[in-house]
Amino acid sequence: MSDIEQEKQELIAKREELRERLRSIHRDYGQGLDRDSEEQAQQLENAEVLEGIAKATAEELERIDRRLNELESS
Repeated sequence: MSDIEQEKQELIAKREELRERLRSIHRDYGQGLDRDSEEQAQQLENAEVLEGIAKATAEELERIDRRLNELESS
């Protein structure tokens, strides 16, 4: 396997891992808030962290897609 093919395979695997991470985050968001106010406060704090993770994940996905496009164009 050439270096380019190996890089493509690694990028595709990473892309799938990141997509699954985003799906998991969206599932967490979709569950809504607990009835308990203390639990809600914790969930809201966690939501901020998840939002940051989702943003970083989406940015990484964009970088991977750009690199895959570059590799396929060459």
